Amino acid sequence: MASHTPTASRRRWGSTVAGVLVLGVMLFPLYWMLNTALQPESGLLQVDPVPGSLDLSGFSKAISDQGGNLLTSLAVSLGAVAICLAVSAPAAYGLARFGLRGSRTIVFGTLITQMVPGIVIANALYNSYVDLGLVNSYFGLMLADASLGIPFSIVLMRAFMVSIPGEVIEAAQIDGAGPVRTFVRVVLPMSRNSLITSGLFAFLFSWSDFMFALTLNTTDDVKPITLGIYQYIGAHVGDWGSVMAASVLSAIPAAILLVLAQKYIAAGITGGSVK
Repeated sequence: MASHTPTASRRRWGSTVAGVLVLGVMLFPLYWMLNTALQPESGLLQVDPVPGSLDLSGFSKAISDQGGNLLTSLAVSLGAVAICLAVSAPAAYGLARFGLRGSRTIVFGTLITQMVPGIVIANALYNSYVDLGLVNSYFGLMLADASLGIPFSIVLMRAFMVSIPGEVIEAAQIDGAGPVRTFVRVVLPMSRNSLITSGLFAFLFSWSDFMFALTLNTTDDVKPITLGIYQYIGAHVGDWGSVMAASVLSAIPAAILLVLAQKYIAAGITGGSVK
């Protein structure tokens, strides 16, 4: 056993170094984005590898120009999360517990819907939105963005709800709880990790959406940050410091949520694999 210790130690060090290198490559674009944002007076090709001083004027300009768009994205994303969970949680429970005929086919079909290109769905929705009066509306964009997370949420929560012991549900029913009360009082609390995970991914899908925002909005009444940055680049192509500052600001909410919810994500994704 002792003779293998140096070899195992070298392997661990090698794995650590390889992991650090891969992480560095993945995080370098984020570093360069922040670095450029802190040097607003420099051209894109004249940015120093390390900023000599912290110039926050680019962030001040980005907040002034894009602050409203950030709030729009926040409102739309939160609304999309609410709609996504309201639809996917009951659907997942029904597929997991009611023994519906063809439930596996339904789940497979749900997965297939995520393979459809976004531009195809956006173009199809536009004509329907015009007829329904949902173009250039917050609710219309919430509905469209919610559709990005619903298939993933249904599959994830169904896998988790299948693993809930049947005895727990039967005990609630013996105590007089109906299907709805059992779902609300028993199933949802026990599915907390999968709910948080689904909600987080629904938020990220909505927060990063560009296709629906571009297709379903013809005015500036509802402009998420993704669309705002897209138009910002065209109007301020010479001011890359402000553009990168706006990009950094748009990444902060997602990063904070990922850090706060990481333990729930790990439990939510793996919870359905153990019964």
